Amino acid sequence: MVSVAADSAKCGALREELVGELRDLGALRSSPVEDVFRAVPRHLFVPEVPAAEAYAAEQAVVTKRDDLGVAVSSVSAARIQAFMLEQADIRPGMRVLEIGSGGYNAALIAELVGGSGEVTTLDIDPEVVGRARGLLGMAGYGHVRVVLGDGALGAPDSAPFDRIVVTAEASEIAPAWVEQLRPDGRIVVPLRMRGLTRSVAFQRDGDGLVAEDYEVCGFVAMQGSGARAQRLVVLHDDGDRQVGLRLEPGLRVDAEQVRAVLSGDRAESWSGVTLPPRESYADLELWLATALDGHALMTATRQARDHGVVDAWSRGGVAALLDIDGRSFAYLALRPADHERTEYEFGAVGHGPRARQAADALASAVRSWDPAARAVLRAYPASTPTEQLSGCILDGTAYRLTISWPAQRS
Repeated sequence: MVSVAADSAKCGALREELVGELRDLGALRSSPVEDVFRAVPRHLFVPEVPAAEAYAAEQAVVTKRDDLGVAVSSVSAARIQAFMLEQADIRPGMRVLEIGSGGYNAALIAELVGGSGEVTTLDIDPEVVGRARGLLGMAGYGHVRVVLGDGALGAPDSAPFDRIVVTAEASEIAPAWVEQLRPDGRIVVPLRMRGLTRSVAFQRDGDGLVAEDYEVCGFVAMQGSGARAQRLVVLHDDGDRQVGLRLEPGLRVDAEQVRAVLSGDRAESWSGVTLPPRESYADLELWLATALDGHALMTATRQARDHGVVDAWSRGGVAALLDIDGRSFAYLALRPADHERTEYEFGAVGHGPRARQAADALASAVRSWDPAARAVLRAYPASTPTEQLSGCILDGTAYRLTISWPAQRS
């Protein structure tokens, strides 16, 4: 009994530390969400790791991998769960659907809706469903409904919902989610847009949806009928020095030619745009994704950069522009803007026959960015004529997504 009490006190202290850290990170913005992070014992939902690791604010815990070692299910980092719950604005008495089951997030939602609310959590993987059901029951949340199903189809037997919270990366908005949403409901979804993933809080707007609230995030990809894989073109693979291009479906590139030009002549173009260190340039990345028709992401390891293969590195990917010749590309880079390295300048490094043109085009797009602007995302029925839309248009099966920048200077 002494050991159990000591463990309980230790985990209670870890929860308090987590709440403080999430508050400092700006992920917690309201008392109800803060309270549920105090209430739910996160360590019970990630028994695979020590308690201290379970309560790390920025750490996701992978709970299942496929035969290739790729993560297919995880308990998301607490920071991401916190700001998504803030985006969702879940209130007592609501009916909520969670798509993607880990158990912990469903327990947080159950605390938010209270005894008068209902929570359904759904996953396509029977093993994940069984794990979530067992952990929820053990932790005292056996009243949460755990369902096996395709996330893109929602849970029609439990609809309509006040909130739908998707915890897997989606490449488009599933029509079932909108059909199963109450008129004043909200969908929070990690949406992949030209390779970039943002947690977007959509609300109904006539026949479509609108959102101005979005946050950078990362999730395992959705499975089932909603899956849309990206293509990875490997440009360099020498031990730990790896470089590749992540391409959305429909974006074409001459892979062999691009692979060959990486080690050839290069061109640099610098924008004159600077940003202090530790300040996010996530909106610049989203702006470039909307401003560049040939937008892709260049992935690279730190070792590839350190050995001079490329000048920038990111496992998630840095903005890249594929040139119209299909054999040239440029990617976003940074260089110190002063001797103290307190500011850095954005620029572009180009490769290929049209390296200069590609680098100049990417640097020009950086110069056209307005750091004060925030994007507005709208989803329209697929039948909506193009002349009625404005901004960058991303076509999906059921909806046409537009990304516009109302405060963006012309």
